[in-house]
Amino acid sequence: MAEPIFVGRGPRDLFLLPKMSNRHGLVAGATGTGKSVTLMRLAEGFSRLGVPVFLADVKGDLSGLCLPGLPPKAPVAKRVEQFGLEDFQYEACPAVFWDVFGEQGHPIRATISEMGPLLLTRLLNLNDTQAGVLQLTFKLADDNGLLLLDLKDLRAMLQHVASKAKELTTEYGNVSPASVGAIQRALLRIEEQGGDKFFGEPALDLHDLIQTKDGRGVVNILCADKLMQSPLLYSTFLLWMLAELFEELPEVGDLDKPKLVFFFDEAHLLFNDMPKSLLEKIEQVVRLIRSKGVGVYFVTQNPLDVPDTVLAQLGNRVQHALRAFTPRDQKAVAAAATTFRQNPNLDTQAVITQLEVGEALVSFLDEKGTPTIVERASIIPPGAQIGPIAAEQRKQVIERSPVFGHYEKMIDRESAYEVLKGKVAPDDGSKADAEQAAKRAEFEKKQQDEASRGDEEKPKKTPARRTDSIVVTFLKSAARSTASAIGFILKRGIMDNLFGTKKRRR
Repeated sequence: MAEPIFVGRGPRDLFLLPKMSNRHGLVAGATGTGKSVTLMRLAEGFSRLGVPVFLADVKGDLSGLCLPGLPPKAPVAKRVEQFGLEDFQYEACPAVFWDVFGEQGHPIRATISEMGPLLLTRLLNLNDTQAGVLQLTFKLADDNGLLLLDLKDLRAMLQHVASKAKELTTEYGNVSPASVGAIQRALLRIEEQGGDKFFGEPALDLHDLIQTKDGRGVVNILCADKLMQSPLLYSTFLLWMLAELFEELPEVGDLDKPKLVFFFDEAHLLFNDMPKSLLEKIEQVVRLIRSKGVGVYFVTQNPLDVPDTVLAQLGNRVQHALRAFTPRDQKAVAAAATTFRQNPNLDTQAVITQLEVGEALVSFLDEKGTPTIVERASIIPPGAQIGPIAAEQRKQVIERSPVFGHYEKMIDRESAYEVLKGKVAPDDGSKADAEQAAKRAEFEKKQQDEASRGDEEKPKKTPARRTDSIVVTFLKSAARSTASAIGFILKRGIMDNLFGTKKRRR
Protein backbone atom coordinates (compact mmCIF):
# COMPACT_ATOMS: atom_id res chain seq x y z
CA MET A 1 0.00 0.00 0.00
CA ALA A 2 1.41 3.37 -1.04
CA GLU A 3 2.07 5.90 1.71
CA PRO A 4 -0.46 8.76 1.90
CA ILE A 5 0.61 12.26 0.86
CA PHE A 6 0.88 14.65 3.80
CA VAL A 7 -0.79 17.84 2.54
CA GLY A 8 -1.93 19.98 5.46
CA ARG A 9 -2.03 20.37 9.20
CA GLY A 10 -4.99 21.69 11.13
CA PRO A 11 -6.84 20.23 14.12
CA ARG A 12 -5.49 16.99 12.64
CA ASP A 13 -3.06 16.03 9.90
CA LEU A 14 -4.66 15.77 6.46
CA PHE A 15 -3.52 13.17 3.94
CA LEU A 16 -4.40 12.47 0.32
CA LEU A 17 -4.80 8.73 -0.12
CA PRO A 18 -3.01 7.50 -3.29
CA LYS A 19 -5.70 4.86 -3.89
CA MET A 20 -8.32 7.62 -4.03
CA SER A 21 -6.26 10.20 -5.89
CA ASN A 22 -7.46 9.06 -9.30
CA ARG A 23 -10.96 10.17 -8.25
CA HIS A 24 -9.75 13.60 -9.37
CA GLY A 25 -9.60 16.89 -7.53
CA LEU A 26 -9.82 20.67 -7.44
CA VAL A 27 -7.40 23.32 -6.20
CA ALA A 28 -9.08 26.72 -6.14
CA GLY A 29 -8.47 30.17 -4.73
CA ALA A 30 -7.86 33.79 -5.58
CA THR A 31 -4.53 34.99 -6.99
CA GLY A 32 -1.75 35.03 -4.42
CA THR A 33 -3.43 32.74 -1.88
CA GLY A 34 -1.06 29.78 -2.30
CA LYS A 35 -2.45 27.58 -5.10
CA SER A 36 0.97 27.16 -6.74
CA VAL A 37 2.58 25.96 -3.50
CA THR A 38 -0.27 23.48 -2.99
CA LEU A 39 0.16 22.24 -6.55
CA MET A 40 3.91 21.80 -5.93
CA ARG A 41 3.25 19.91 -2.71
CA LEU A 42 0.87 17.53 -4.47
CA ALA A 43 3.17 17.03 -7.48
CA GLU A 44 6.12 16.38 -5.19
CA GLY A 45 4.10 13.90 -3.14
CA PHE A 46 3.07 11.94 -6.23
CA SER A 47 6.64 11.95 -7.54
CA ARG A 48 7.92 10.45 -4.28
CA LEU A 49 5.38 7.65 -4.68
CA GLY A 50 6.75 6.88 -8.15
CA VAL A 51 3.77 8.47 -9.92
CA PRO A 52 4.59 10.62 -12.99
CA VAL A 53 2.97 14.05 -13.15
CA PHE A 54 2.07 16.45 -15.96
CA LEU A 55 1.41 20.08 -15.15
CA ALA A 56 1.30 23.40 -16.98
CA ASP A 57 3.52 26.18 -15.64
CA VAL A 58 1.65 29.30 -16.68
CA LYS A 59 3.69 31.77 -14.61
CA GLY A 60 7.14 30.12 -14.60
CA ASP A 61 7.12 29.59 -10.84
CA LEU A 62 6.76 25.79 -10.90
CA SER A 63 10.14 25.19 -12.55
CA GLY A 64 11.72 25.12 -9.07
CA LEU A 65 10.45 21.55 -8.66
CA CYS A 66 13.65 20.37 -10.36
CA LEU A 67 15.89 21.83 -7.61
CA PRO A 68 16.00 21.25 -3.84
CA GLY A 69 14.68 24.07 -1.68
CA LEU A 70 17.11 26.23 0.21
CA PRO A 71 16.89 25.92 4.02
CA PRO A 72 17.77 29.60 4.59
CA LYS A 73 14.54 30.66 2.88
CA ALA A 74 12.71 32.19 5.80
CA PRO A 75 9.02 31.39 5.03
CA VAL A 76 9.63 27.69 4.38
CA ALA A 77 12.07 27.23 7.26
CA LYS A 78 9.70 29.04 9.60
CA ARG A 79 6.78 26.84 8.63
CA VAL A 80 8.86 23.67 8.94
CA GLU A 81 9.84 24.73 12.45
CA GLN A 82 6.28 25.79 13.27
CA PHE A 83 4.90 22.38 12.31
CA GLY A 84 7.73 20.46 13.95
CA LEU A 85 8.49 18.56 10.73
CA GLU A 86 11.59 16.73 11.93
CA ASP A 87 11.82 14.45 8.89
CA PHE A 88 11.30 17.28 6.37
CA GLN A 89 13.76 17.07 3.47
CA TYR A 90 14.78 19.72 0.98
CA GLU A 91 14.98 17.75 -2.26
CA ALA A 92 14.27 18.02 -5.96
CA CYS A 93 11.98 16.02 -8.23
CA PRO A 94 13.18 14.47 -11.48
CA ALA A 95 11.77 16.83 -14.10
CA VAL A 96 11.40 17.17 -17.87
CA PHE A 97 10.59 20.53 -19.42
CA TRP A 98 8.29 20.77 -22.46
CA ASP A 99 7.43 23.78 -24.59
CA VAL A 100 5.18 23.99 -27.67
CA PHE A 101 7.54 26.64 -29.06
CA GLY A 102 10.70 24.67 -28.23
CA GLU A 103 12.25 27.61 -26.39
CA GLN A 104 12.16 26.57 -22.73
CA GLY A 105 11.80 22.83 -23.12
CA HIS A 106 11.55 19.96 -25.55
CA PRO A 107 9.20 20.72 -28.46
CA ILE A 108 5.79 19.13 -28.07
CA ARG A 109 3.73 18.47 -31.19
CA ALA A 110 0.64 16.79 -32.54
CA THR A 111 -0.41 16.10 -36.10
CA ILE A 112 -3.49 17.62 -37.71
CA SER A 113 -4.87 14.12 -38.21
CA GLU A 114 -4.46 13.23 -34.53
CA MET A 115 -6.14 16.43 -33.42
CA GLY A 116 -9.18 15.65 -35.56
CA PRO A 117 -11.93 17.93 -36.90
CA LEU A 118 -13.90 18.35 -33.66
CA LEU A 119 -11.08 19.82 -31.59
CA LEU A 120 -9.85 21.80 -34.59
CA THR A 121 -13.30 23.29 -34.93
CA ARG A 122 -13.00 24.61 -31.39
CA LEU A 123 -9.42 25.77 -31.92
CA LEU A 124 -10.34 27.65 -35.11
CA ASN A 125 -13.61 28.95 -33.61
CA LEU A 126 -15.66 27.80 -36.62
CA ASN A 127 -19.41 27.97 -37.04
CA ASP A 128 -21.53 24.93 -37.93
CA THR A 129 -21.25 25.41 -41.70
CA GLN A 130 -17.49 25.84 -41.57
CA ALA A 131 -17.21 22.84 -39.26
CA GLY A 132 -19.09 20.78 -41.84
CA VAL A 133 -16.61 21.76 -44.57
CA LEU A 134 -13.71 20.85 -42.27
CA GLN A 135 -15.31 17.48 -41.55
CA LEU A 136 -15.74 16.93 -45.29
CA THR A 137 -12.07 17.78 -45.86
CA PHE A 138 -10.93 15.17 -43.35
CA LYS A 139 -13.26 12.57 -44.90
CA LEU A 140 -11.90 13.22 -48.37
CA ALA A 141 -8.32 12.95 -47.09
CA ASP A 142 -9.17 9.63 -45.42
CA ASP A 143 -10.81 8.25 -48.54
CA ASN A 144 -7.75 9.09 -50.62
CA GLY A 145 -5.13 7.97 -48.09
CA LEU A 146 -3.70 11.46 -47.68
CA LEU A 147 -1.85 12.25 -44.47
CA LEU A 148 -2.70 15.51 -42.71
CA LEU A 149 0.34 16.20 -40.57
CA ASP A 150 0.87 19.95 -40.45
CA LEU A 151 -0.84 23.20 -41.38
CA LYS A 152 0.37 23.21 -44.98
CA ASP A 153 -1.21 19.77 -45.47
CA LEU A 154 -4.57 21.05 -44.28
CA ARG A 155 -4.28 24.18 -46.40
CA ALA A 156 -3.45 22.14 -49.49
CA MET A 157 -6.36 19.81 -48.78
CA LEU A 158 -8.75 22.75 -48.41
CA GLN A 159 -7.53 24.19 -51.70
CA HIS A 160 -8.13 20.80 -53.32
CA VAL A 161 -11.65 20.66 -51.87
CA ALA A 162 -12.42 24.16 -53.15
CA SER A 163 -11.13 23.35 -56.65
CA LYS A 164 -13.23 20.16 -56.81
CA ALA A 165 -16.32 21.63 -55.14
CA LYS A 166 -18.77 20.81 -57.94
CA GLU A 167 -17.48 17.25 -58.34
CA LEU A 168 -17.69 16.59 -54.61
CA THR A 169 -21.25 17.83 -54.14
CA THR A 170 -23.06 14.58 -54.96
CA GLU A 171 -20.87 12.34 -52.76
CA TYR A 172 -19.75 14.63 -49.94
CA GLY A 173 -22.17 17.55 -49.94
CA ASN A 174 -22.01 21.24 -50.75
CA VAL A 175 -18.75 23.10 -50.34
CA SER A 176 -19.01 26.82 -49.72
CA PRO A 177 -16.02 28.82 -51.03
CA ALA A 178 -16.73 31.37 -48.30
CA SER A 179 -16.39 28.65 -45.64
CA VAL A 180 -13.12 27.43 -47.12
CA GLY A 181 -11.84 30.99 -47.09
CA ALA A 182 -12.89 31.46 -43.46
CA ILE A 183 -11.09 28.27 -42.43
CA GLN A 184 -7.95 29.35 -44.29
CA ARG A 185 -7.98 32.71 -42.51
CA ALA A 186 -8.42 30.96 -39.16
CA LEU A 187 -5.43 28.75 -39.98
CA LEU A 188 -3.36 31.86 -40.63
CA ARG A 189 -4.28 33.22 -37.22
CA ILE A 190 -3.32 29.96 -35.55
CA GLU A 191 -0.03 29.92 -37.45
CA GLU A 192 0.77 33.40 -36.17
CA GLN A 193 0.11 32.18 -32.62
CA GLY A 194 2.58 29.30 -32.99
CA GLY A 195 0.43 26.61 -34.59
CA ASP A 196 3.08 26.00 -37.26
CA LYS A 197 5.40 24.78 -34.48
CA PHE A 198 2.78 22.72 -32.68
CA PHE A 199 1.39 20.81 -35.67
CA GLY A 200 3.89 18.40 -37.18
CA GLU A 201 6.20 15.50 -36.46
CA PRO A 202 7.67 13.88 -34.49
CA ALA A 203 4.43 13.92 -32.55
CA LEU A 204 4.49 13.48 -28.80
CA ASP A 205 4.69 9.88 -27.62
CA LEU A 206 2.58 9.90 -24.47
CA HIS A 207 4.66 7.12 -22.99
CA ASP A 208 7.48 9.66 -22.70
CA LEU A 209 5.33 11.37 -20.05
CA ILE A 210 4.96 8.20 -17.98
CA GLN A 211 8.49 7.66 -16.75
CA THR A 212 10.23 7.16 -13.44
CA LYS A 213 13.78 7.83 -12.33
CA ASP A 214 15.38 6.15 -9.32
CA GLY A 215 11.94 5.08 -8.17
CA ARG A 216 10.44 8.57 -8.41
CA GLY A 217 7.85 9.75 -10.87
CA VAL A 218 9.09 12.27 -13.43
CA VAL A 219 7.38 15.65 -13.20
CA ASN A 220 6.63 16.87 -16.74
CA ILE A 221 6.45 20.66 -16.74
CA LEU A 222 4.82 22.38 -19.72
CA CYS A 223 6.25 25.90 -20.01
CA ALA A 224 3.03 27.70 -20.82
CA ASP A 225 3.71 31.36 -20.07
CA LYS A 226 3.93 32.14 -23.80
CA LEU A 227 1.32 29.59 -24.79
CA MET A 228 -1.16 31.31 -22.46
CA GLN A 229 -1.17 34.27 -24.82
CA SER A 230 -3.16 31.99 -27.16
CA PRO A 231 -5.87 30.69 -24.80
CA LEU A 232 -7.65 28.58 -27.41
CA LEU A 233 -4.43 26.84 -28.43
CA TYR A 234 -3.56 26.25 -24.77
CA SER A 235 -6.94 24.80 -23.82
CA THR A 236 -7.38 22.74 -27.00
CA PHE A 237 -3.90 21.30 -26.56
CA LEU A 238 -4.69 20.14 -23.02
CA LEU A 239 -8.02 18.66 -24.13
CA TRP A 240 -6.21 16.80 -26.89
CA MET A 241 -3.73 15.39 -24.37
CA LEU A 242 -6.54 14.22 -22.12
CA ALA A 243 -8.27 12.50 -25.04
CA GLU A 244 -4.98 10.91 -26.15
CA LEU A 245 -4.36 9.55 -22.65
CA PHE A 246 -7.86 8.12 -22.56
CA GLU A 247 -7.33 6.46 -25.93
CA GLU A 248 -3.79 5.17 -25.47
CA LEU A 249 -3.80 3.80 -21.93
CA PRO A 250 -5.28 0.38 -21.15
CA GLU A 251 -7.96 -0.29 -18.57
CA VAL A 252 -6.36 -1.03 -15.20
CA GLY A 253 -9.22 -0.66 -12.71
CA ASP A 254 -8.53 0.57 -9.19
CA LEU A 255 -4.82 0.73 -8.40
CA ASP A 256 -2.97 1.43 -5.16
CA LYS A 257 -1.72 4.61 -6.83
CA PRO A 258 -2.31 6.33 -10.19
CA LYS A 259 -0.23 5.73 -13.30
CA LEU A 260 -0.24 9.45 -14.05
CA VAL A 261 -1.64 12.62 -12.50
CA PHE A 262 -2.64 15.46 -14.80
CA PHE A 263 -3.02 19.05 -13.55
CA PHE A 264 -5.10 21.53 -15.59
CA ASP A 265 -4.04 25.01 -14.52
CA GLU A 266 -6.18 28.02 -15.49
CA ALA A 267 -9.09 25.61 -15.88
CA HIS A 268 -11.53 28.37 -16.77
CA LEU A 269 -9.91 28.55 -20.22
CA LEU A 270 -10.92 24.96 -20.89
CA PHE A 271 -14.62 25.62 -20.49
CA ASN A 272 -15.01 29.15 -21.89
CA ASP A 273 -17.59 29.11 -24.71
CA MET A 274 -17.38 25.33 -24.95
CA PRO A 275 -20.20 23.75 -27.01
CA LYS A 276 -22.54 21.60 -24.98
CA SER A 277 -21.77 18.51 -27.07
CA LEU A 278 -18.04 18.82 -26.38
CA LEU A 279 -18.63 19.53 -22.69
CA GLU A 280 -20.65 16.34 -22.41
CA LYS A 281 -17.78 14.35 -23.87
CA ILE A 282 -15.24 16.00 -21.57
CA GLU A 283 -17.49 15.06 -18.66
CA GLN A 284 -17.53 11.49 -19.96
CA VAL A 285 -13.74 11.37 -20.28
CA VAL A 286 -13.23 12.73 -16.76
CA ARG A 287 -15.64 10.12 -15.43
CA LEU A 288 -14.07 7.18 -17.25
CA ILE A 289 -10.37 8.02 -17.34
CA ARG A 290 -9.85 7.04 -13.72
CA SER A 291 -10.22 3.42 -14.87
CA LYS A 292 -7.09 4.05 -16.95
CA GLY A 293 -5.21 4.99 -13.77
CA VAL A 294 -5.16 8.73 -14.49
CA GLY A 295 -6.01 11.37 -11.90
CA VAL A 296 -7.17 14.77 -13.19
CA TYR A 297 -6.88 17.90 -11.03
CA PHE A 298 -8.30 21.26 -12.07
CA VAL A 299 -6.57 24.39 -10.78
CA THR A 300 -8.53 27.63 -11.01
CA GLN A 301 -9.36 30.83 -9.20
CA ASN A 302 -13.06 30.25 -8.82
CA PRO A 303 -14.95 26.95 -8.41
CA LEU A 304 -17.66 28.38 -10.67
CA ASP A 305 -15.15 28.18 -13.52
CA VAL A 306 -15.73 24.42 -13.61
CA PRO A 307 -19.16 23.22 -14.84
CA ASP A 308 -21.30 21.49 -12.23
CA THR A 309 -21.29 18.20 -14.14
CA VAL A 310 -17.49 18.09 -13.98
CA LEU A 311 -17.22 19.62 -10.51
CA ALA A 312 -19.37 16.82 -9.10
CA GLN A 313 -16.69 14.30 -10.08
CA LEU A 314 -13.84 16.03 -8.24
CA GLY A 315 -13.69 14.21 -4.92
CA ASN A 316 -10.52 15.76 -3.46
CA ARG A 317 -10.78 19.50 -2.72
CA VAL A 318 -8.33 22.18 -1.58
CA GLN A 319 -9.98 25.60 -1.38
CA HIS A 320 -7.79 28.64 -0.73
CA ALA A 321 -9.17 32.08 0.11
CA LEU A 322 -11.77 33.76 -2.06
CA ARG A 323 -12.62 37.44 -2.08
CA ALA A 324 -16.23 38.60 -1.75
CA PHE A 325 -16.19 42.15 -3.08
CA THR A 326 -18.89 41.79 -5.75
CA PRO A 327 -22.22 39.91 -5.97
CA ARG A 328 -20.58 37.35 -8.27
CA ASP A 329 -17.75 36.87 -5.76
CA GLN A 330 -20.29 36.33 -2.98
CA LYS A 331 -22.09 33.79 -5.13
CA ALA A 332 -18.79 31.97 -5.74
CA VAL A 333 -18.05 31.87 -2.01
CA ALA A 334 -21.49 30.44 -1.26
CA ALA A 335 -21.15 27.89 -4.07
CA ALA A 336 -17.69 26.82 -2.90
CA ALA A 337 -18.94 26.37 0.65
CA THR A 338 -21.82 24.12 -0.41
CA THR A 339 -19.53 21.72 -2.29
CA PHE A 340 -17.91 20.53 0.93
CA ARG A 341 -19.17 18.02 3.43
CA GLN A 342 -19.99 20.41 6.23
CA ASN A 343 -18.14 20.52 9.54
CA PRO A 344 -20.48 21.42 12.44
CA ASN A 345 -17.60 23.24 14.15
CA LEU A 346 -16.77 25.39 11.13
CA ASP A 347 -18.64 28.17 9.35
CA THR A 348 -17.32 27.24 5.91
CA GLN A 349 -18.74 30.19 4.01
CA ALA A 350 -17.30 32.72 6.46
CA VAL A 351 -13.91 31.02 6.74
CA ILE A 352 -13.32 31.00 2.97
CA THR A 353 -12.94 34.79 3.01
CA GLN A 354 -10.75 34.75 6.15
CA LEU A 355 -8.08 32.25 5.09
CA GLU A 356 -4.51 33.52 5.19
CA VAL A 357 -1.92 32.89 2.49
CA GLY A 358 -0.94 29.22 2.65
CA GLU A 359 -4.14 28.21 4.43
CA ALA A 360 -6.98 26.28 2.83
CA LEU A 361 -10.17 24.39 3.44
CA VAL A 362 -9.40 20.74 2.72
CA SER A 363 -11.56 17.69 2.14
CA PHE A 364 -10.18 14.44 0.76
CA LEU A 365 -11.80 11.07 0.11
CA ASP A 366 -11.45 8.43 2.81
CA GLU A 367 -10.72 4.72 2.31
CA LYS A 368 -14.33 4.08 1.29
CA GLY A 369 -14.39 6.92 -1.23
CA THR A 370 -16.51 9.20 0.99
CA PRO A 371 -15.55 12.89 1.30
CA THR A 372 -14.27 13.74 4.77
CA ILE A 373 -15.70 16.73 6.62
CA VAL A 374 -14.01 19.98 5.64
CA GLU A 375 -11.08 21.16 7.78
CA ARG A 376 -9.17 24.41 7.96
CA ALA A 377 -5.48 23.65 7.52
CA SER A 378 -2.08 25.12 6.74
CA ILE A 379 -0.51 23.57 3.64
CA ILE A 380 2.82 21.80 4.18
CA PRO A 381 5.55 23.47 2.09
CA PRO A 382 7.29 21.49 -0.67
CA GLY A 383 10.88 20.32 -0.30
CA ALA A 384 11.70 21.67 -3.76
CA GLN A 385 12.59 25.25 -4.57
CA ILE A 386 9.67 27.67 -4.50
CA GLY A 387 10.02 30.06 -7.42
CA PRO A 388 11.54 29.96 -10.91
CA ILE A 389 14.99 28.67 -11.80
CA ALA A 390 17.68 30.43 -13.84
CA ALA A 391 17.93 29.98 -17.63
CA GLU A 392 21.27 28.15 -17.32
CA GLN A 393 19.81 25.72 -14.77
CA ARG A 394 16.89 25.03 -17.09
CA LYS A 395 19.27 24.38 -19.98
CA GLN A 396 21.19 21.82 -17.92
CA VAL A 397 17.99 19.97 -16.99
CA ILE A 398 16.90 19.89 -20.64
CA GLU A 399 20.24 18.53 -21.87
CA ARG A 400 20.23 15.77 -19.23
CA SER A 401 16.69 14.72 -20.13
CA PRO A 402 16.16 11.15 -21.43
CA VAL A 403 14.27 12.52 -24.46
CA PHE A 404 16.83 15.18 -25.37
CA GLY A 405 17.52 15.14 -29.12
CA HIS A 406 14.42 13.17 -30.09
CA TYR A 407 11.90 15.99 -30.48
CA GLU A 408 14.23 18.89 -31.20
CA LYS A 409 14.28 18.55 -35.00
CA MET A 410 11.00 18.71 -36.92
CA ILE A 411 10.42 16.04 -39.58
CA ASP A 412 8.61 16.85 -42.81
CA ARG A 413 7.80 13.61 -44.59
CA GLU A 414 5.61 13.04 -47.62
CA SER A 415 2.01 13.90 -46.83
CA ALA A 416 -1.02 15.57 -48.39
CA TYR A 417 0.82 18.75 -49.38
CA GLU A 418 3.52 16.90 -51.33
CA VAL A 419 1.06 14.50 -52.97
CA LEU A 420 -1.38 17.21 -54.05
CA LYS A 421 1.42 19.47 -55.23
CA GLY A 422 2.78 16.60 -57.32
CA LYS A 423 -0.63 15.97 -58.87
CA VAL A 424 -1.19 19.51 -60.04
CA ALA A 425 2.36 20.37 -61.02
CA PRO A 426 3.35 19.72 -64.66
CA ASP A 427 5.67 16.73 -65.00
CA ASP A 428 7.74 17.38 -68.14
CA GLY A 429 10.22 14.67 -67.25
CA SER A 430 7.72 11.89 -66.75
CA LYS A 431 8.44 10.24 -70.09
CA ALA A 432 12.18 10.36 -69.55
CA ASP A 433 11.77 8.99 -66.04
CA ALA A 434 9.67 6.09 -67.36
CA GLU A 435 12.28 5.26 -70.01
CA GLN A 436 15.05 5.39 -67.42
CA ALA A 437 13.07 3.15 -65.09
CA ALA A 438 12.47 0.64 -67.89
CA LYS A 439 16.18 0.55 -68.80
CA ARG A 440 17.12 0.11 -65.17
CA ALA A 441 14.65 -2.75 -64.77
CA GLU A 442 16.00 -4.45 -67.92
CA PHE A 443 19.57 -4.10 -66.67
CA GLU A 444 18.69 -5.58 -63.27
CA LYS A 445 16.90 -8.52 -64.91
CA LYS A 446 19.97 -9.25 -67.04
CA GLN A 447 22.19 -9.24 -63.95
CA GLN A 448 19.88 -11.67 -62.18
CA ASP A 449 19.80 -14.03 -65.19
CA GLU A 450 23.57 -14.08 -65.42
CA ALA A 451 23.95 -14.78 -61.71
CA SER A 452 21.42 -17.64 -61.76
CA ARG A 453 22.91 -19.20 -64.88
CA GLY A 454 26.21 -19.79 -63.04
CA ASP A 455 28.20 -19.68 -66.28
CA GLU A 456 31.66 -21.05 -65.38
CA GLU A 457 33.21 -19.40 -68.42
CA LYS A 458 32.55 -16.02 -66.94
CA PRO A 459 34.45 -14.79 -63.90
CA LYS A 460 32.49 -14.72 -60.67
CA LYS A 461 31.46 -11.20 -59.81
CA THR A 462 30.47 -9.81 -56.46
CA PRO A 463 26.87 -8.88 -56.99
CA ALA A 464 26.30 -5.18 -56.77
CA ARG A 465 23.97 -3.87 -54.08
CA ARG A 466 20.59 -3.65 -55.63
CA THR A 467 19.16 -0.18 -55.92
CA ASP A 468 15.43 0.20 -56.22
CA SER A 469 14.19 1.58 -59.48
CA ILE A 470 12.23 4.79 -59.54
CA VAL A 471 9.01 2.84 -59.94
CA VAL A 472 9.81 0.51 -57.02
CA THR A 473 10.86 3.43 -54.85
CA PHE A 474 7.60 5.21 -55.63
CA LEU A 475 5.55 2.12 -54.79
CA LYS A 476 7.38 1.65 -51.49
CA SER A 477 6.84 5.28 -50.60
CA ALA A 478 3.18 5.02 -51.49
CA ALA A 479 2.82 1.87 -49.41
CA ARG A 480 4.44 3.51 -46.40
CA SER A 481 2.23 6.57 -46.76
CA THR A 482 -0.90 4.46 -47.12
CA ALA A 483 -0.03 2.38 -44.05
CA SER A 484 0.60 5.52 -42.03
CA ALA A 485 -2.62 7.07 -43.29
CA ILE A 486 -4.63 3.99 -42.27
CA GLY A 487 -3.02 4.17 -38.83
CA PHE A 488 -4.00 7.81 -38.45
CA ILE A 489 -7.55 7.11 -39.67
CA LEU A 490 -8.06 4.26 -37.22
CA LYS A 491 -6.56 6.27 -34.36
CA ARG A 492 -8.59 9.36 -35.06
CA GLY A 493 -11.65 7.20 -35.62
CA ILE A 494 -11.47 6.11 -32.00
CA MET A 495 -10.97 9.67 -30.80
CA ASP A 496 -13.74 11.08 -32.98
CA ASN A 497 -16.04 8.38 -31.72
CA LEU A 498 -15.07 9.37 -28.19
CA PHE A 499 -15.93 13.00 -28.89
CA GLY A 500 -19.25 12.13 -30.47
CA THR A 501 -18.45 12.37 -34.19
CA LYS A 502 -19.21 9.62 -36.64
CA LYS A 503 -16.45 7.06 -36.98
CA ARG A 504 -14.94 6.97 -40.43
CA ARG A 505 -15.00 3.85 -42.56
CA ARG A 506 -12.76 2.96 -45.39
